[in-house]
Amino acid sequence: MKIEIGESLLLSWLKHIKECQLVQTNWKASYKWELKNKDDLEQLMKTSSELFSQKYGYDIFKGNKSLDQLIGQAEIDVIGISYEENQSHIYAIDVAFHEAGLNYGSKDETVTRVIKKCLRTAMCIYGYFGFSTGTIIFTSPKINPSVEQDLMNCIGDINLVLRDIGLNYKIRIIGNDDFAEKILEPVLNVIGDVADTSELFMRSLQMYNLFAGKRPKQAASQRSITTRKVTPNLDVIESQGIDGLEEMKIGVIVRTVLRKMLEEGKVSKEEVEKMQTKEYSKETFDIQYPLLQKAALTQGKSPARYYSAPIKIYGEEYFLCSEWFEVPTNNDRPYLMKWLALHK
Repeated sequence: MKIEIGESLLLSWLKHIKECQLVQTNWKASYKWELKNKDDLEQLMKTSSELFSQKYGYDIFKGNKSLDQLIGQAEIDVIGISYEENQSHIYAIDVAFHEAGLNYGSKDETVTRVIKKCLRTAMCIYGYFGFSTGTIIFTSPKINPSVEQDLMNCIGDINLVLRDIGLNYKIRIIGNDDFAEKILEPVLNVIGDVADTSELFMRSLQMYNLFAGKRPKQAASQRSITTRKVTPNLDVIESQGIDGLEEMKIGVIVRTVLRKMLEEGKVSKEEVEKMQTKEYSKETFDIQYPLLQKAALTQGKSPARYYSAPIKIYGEEYFLCSEWFEVPTNNDRPYLMKWLALHK
């Protein structure tokens, strides 16, 4: 089965950034499945077709005469479900990578196709999974600004027709700089922690980084040959900042970004000492336990409320606190982000 590089990137994003336990690329419905909530979906198709035709002149379901035909053509590039504390959240993503910029024809045709993809994805989620909430994303690394603006103008109308039948999906268009910040950067932050050979985007970057910084050898032969231009020094591809961390759950940031900074000696020995105290950890990170605990104090056994795998800092092993929250009544995230902004 063909796997596009954009789909592979978004698969890694859902698995490691959004912590989806179930992820699939190239999702299609089986013809044996029963489509639920059919009356609502037919109403959605009718209402959205009329609204976008009258307001913008878009024929979004051109060529689709029935709901069954529309759904039968549906394919979602990447779909994922995360399960946390008896709650589940579904993500459905379509990704398009056109080097010259997102292009399905004219500007209106391109905008129309994206709107259709978002609405059809909503129909699939509600019709086959029964979720009335979730996140639907269309993303592309390069979108013409005028196309992007027209798409952003339509999000409110998409939400309007979805709410008419009781659906509360978050519709997102992610392109250009946002693509780099919200999708690419977070994945680069975890690149050193993933060893799954099926994640082709991650593996290709890991292979590239093996040779980054090395000068290619001079050819031994002095024969006259046509030389190819090559980059004399390859730059290692890695995350350069913290802008993309807003997409990452706090636990992912702690296990990847914070842990890496500690292991690489980017935190002073003096602060490492402070991180072993409850007072400093509470004041700085708003957590209830010391951020670090020496493994030697527990004979190498992971204590409760700490990650099981120890980390090595300045030659000594420590356990890293795992008790982090980001709920309205107990939100540690602003404290961690403030600390990272000062140190990264």
